[in-house]
Amino acid sequence: MIVVLLVSWSAATVMAQPMIVPDTTSAGQLRVDEVMGMIDGNYVERPDMDKMGETAINAMLKALDPHSVYIPAREVKRANEGLQGNFEGVGVSFQIVSDTIVFTDVIAGGPSEKVGIMAGDRLLRVDGKPATGDSIGNDFVFRHLRGEKGTEVVLDILREGRQYTFRVVRDKIPIYSIDTYFMANDSTGYIRLTRFARTSIDEFHKAMKSLKGQGMRGMILDLRGNTGGFLDIAYRMANEFLEREQLIVYTMGRASPRQNFRANGRGGWKAVRGEDGSIVGNRLVVLIDEGSASASEIVSGAVQDWDRGVLVGRRSFGKGLVQRMFPMKDGGQVRLTTARYYTPSGRCIQRPYDEGTDAYRKDVGQRMKHGEMVNADSIHFVDSLKYTTAGGRIVYGGGGIMPDVFVPMDTMRLTDYFISLRGNGLLNQFPLQWVNTHRADERLQNFADFESHYDQLGIDTLLAAEAERHGIVRDRDKEAAEPDRTRHSDRYLSLLLKAQVARYLYGIEYYYQVMKADDEGYRRACEVMWQD
Repeated sequence: MIVVLLVSWSAATVMAQPMIVPDTTSAGQLRVDEVMGMIDGNYVERPDMDKMGETAINAMLKALDPHSVYIPAREVKRANEGLQGNFEGVGVSFQIVSDTIVFTDVIAGGPSEKVGIMAGDRLLRVDGKPATGDSIGNDFVFRHLRGEKGTEVVLDILREGRQYTFRVVRDKIPIYSIDTYFMANDSTGYIRLTRFARTSIDEFHKAMKSLKGQGMRGMILDLRGNTGGFLDIAYRMANEFLEREQLIVYTMGRASPRQNFRANGRGGWKAVRGEDGSIVGNRLVVLIDEGSASASEIVSGAVQDWDRGVLVGRRSFGKGLVQRMFPMKDGGQVRLTTARYYTPSGRCIQRPYDEGTDAYRKDVGQRMKHGEMVNADSIHFVDSLKYTTAGGRIVYGGGGIMPDVFVPMDTMRLTDYFISLRGNGLLNQFPLQWVNTHRADERLQNFADFESHYDQLGIDTLLAAEAERHGIVRDRDKEAAEPDRTRHSDRYLSLLLKAQVARYLYGIEYYYQVMKADDEGYRRACEVMWQD
């Protein structure tokens, strides 16, 4: 089976396909070669032909569609890491706070943990080179901490006022595609999948097995913000839910004959149906939003078209194009759109891109402007793109997947004060700084104790004082004129602060454990799970 690739803005893979070379050279290609040769031989100064070639490639691909892209050889490895499921490095997560790299998490069993590096440590030097100051950014960390397995890096660390030196041997570091899974209630399990990577199915099976053991009879699969990944992984994920021979997706392109992907009947979460055909066991709800793209839409489309489960949230991104990977002689790669994919009912959900890449990228903002994010009635579909599900329900193609249950975006959260806090980075920096000075607090030794004692810590008041020190003050007159919005935003701010503290103390999964208390999509998913 040919494995093809579905990517959004940042998704990537190292899956290679053979280069297809046309038999004849087009007039356009001859003109490009002619101009390049003219410049190389006659320009007033020695031109940078490599840079010009890269610019020309990008311009050609941009003229095709927003998802055909060129990746220079120097960027291929990093671009592919997210979907391969691992990278080579020292095994830390970090955040830059006041020009200093602070380790926010140290991967269990990774090379940094093995030598004693801890969350909260501040990086001073890498191999003797200063690692602080205005010029230090994410690229510095990637260049100096990542590297080939087996190579050594020397890190000078500041911890509680004392300096330490660690010699770390780089190794393979796993990248997980499931952020968290837990039981939402006695019968409903929740799984949050952030990308369709090489390891996603194994991670999904592990989560499903654990939740089944805890009594799961209904599953919430959260694909919100999941920008996609490999088509074959999307196929295998949808296969978990469907019956043998049910079509999951098919692809077609000018040089790519139709290829059907069907379920094999061996999925681990197929529906259990009653005598009337209704689903009585292994129920399924899929959460989607405007950030759910590509492979997420393949799974969502298959679930919806076969009436296998309920889709909850907002209209998905709308990416129905398939990319194949073509290697270049210099080690670079071209991800070229070679086909469109179609849901089982025949829908192509790719939204238009004929107005150019810039307009295409701004589409989600336009949805907000037109009221679509808060009111389902603001969404208008074209009758000519009307399709029906297996059960006879009407669905539409032409621009994303519309969920069965609409959940409006919560715009009441965004007061001026909240936006200022976020814009100044305090919603990330302050909880991290607080955690780094309170890790030894006996009230924080586990999540249960944290939940019991959190209200005693006074973190909300401390954040307000920190905001004033940064010149962020509340407009009391405006807030008095909008009391409901102010109260709503403050409640959300308080919960977000708590979630961030939990994240830095215990890991990303506890962020979601806290935030579910104010997650309307999650709440609606729990509600509709057992509705008939």
